[in-house]
Amino acid sequence: MIRRRSYHKRMTPRRPTIAAVLFCLAVAVPGVNAQSSRELRASAADLSYNLDHDEAIKVLRQAVAAEPNDGRNHRALASTIWLQILFKRGAVTVDHFLGSFTQKTVDLKNPPAELDAEFKREVARAIELAEKQVAAADKNADAHLELGTAVGLQATYIASVEGKLWAGFQAAKRSYNEAERVLDLDPKKKEAGLVVGTYRYVVSTLPAYMRWMAYVVGFGGGKERGLQMVEETVAAGGENRTDAEFALVLLYNREKRYADAMRVLDSLRKRYPRNRLVVLEAGSTAVRAKQGAQADRLLSEGIEMLAKDARPRISGEDALWHYKRGAARVMLGRREEAQSDLKRAMGPDAAGWVVGRTNLELARLSLQQGDKEGARRYAAEAESVCGRSADPICVSEAKAIR
Repeated sequence: MIRRRSYHKRMTPRRPTIAAVLFCLAVAVPGVNAQSSRELRASAADLSYNLDHDEAIKVLRQAVAAEPNDGRNHRALASTIWLQILFKRGAVTVDHFLGSFTQKTVDLKNPPAELDAEFKREVARAIELAEKQVAAADKNADAHLELGTAVGLQATYIASVEGKLWAGFQAAKRSYNEAERVLDLDPKKKEAGLVVGTYRYVVSTLPAYMRWMAYVVGFGGGKERGLQMVEETVAAGGENRTDAEFALVLLYNREKRYADAMRVLDSLRKRYPRNRLVVLEAGSTAVRAKQGAQADRLLSEGIEMLAKDARPRISGEDALWHYKRGAARVMLGRREEAQSDLKRAMGPDAAGWVVGRTNLELARLSLQQGDKEGARRYAAEAESVCGRSADPICVSEAKAIR
């Protein structure tokens, strides 16, 4: 359960962590189904988390039209538009936020002008309405939570779509302050822990000089406490529970707590059965955990879902699925099946990092067969392609084989 910008810049090796945290903080609103704007938001959230973004946007436009002075409608619409933009770019998987090839992003075309304009209009209106609520009742924890969430969404967009990572991080300081204010006013408001906890986590993982800068501007740190706060948000079962779960999938993978990530993914799969990317994340997590048989089963199930799903795909999605299953089958020593998958992973629509890592898996497969020359050849190609794709982890592993 868990990716544009004029973002042609290269990032420093740790900055993907900033993007990852900002990615986790755009909160949609879950619930039931019906005619009120709250129920429309609930229906839209279910659609969005099941990858039906276009339908979700239509429903939320209805909510905005029905109750234009409810900032939550504007914020939910902006959040769903943001997710749609990320989906169109293909940067929506945990792989994109683990800190390797995200140093040079995927295909960073500008977002569709109409969606970009609508997002900015809706998030600005959400912030305006939340600010009025806070001005009218400064001790209202819910008002501060709504303001912090809307400002956090704006900061997320700056980082993940416009590519201004540090600017987004700086802009997010206001969101962090508002979330801390919520907890000061009402410590039982665990929803605010998603914002505070994820920022605490990310600050603790930054290089020393960036961590110092974050402390200077007022961010707190503490990896363990940050994780705990996100976990508490999930346990509280509030409106942003699902967002917190997706955040935990990313953070657990970063911490190599794969069993915990799988537990959360299993819960997400049950609630959002049409979201094939949750299955992809489960299979990918199993690959990272070196659970080859489990990964093969999950990814085979997901590939069947993909074949039957007529909805839009992320760029290079077919290649990504087959690279992942090929890696699982290399792990299992199933040579012919692995070769078949890895060949599919080299398709013309494959992302550069997928092609590079596919060559790395072919090198490993060659070593299993005792073909040292073939392994060196594939490893050299992996090193070259991964270098061009700014994937230093792949480059390092390819050099070790050569």
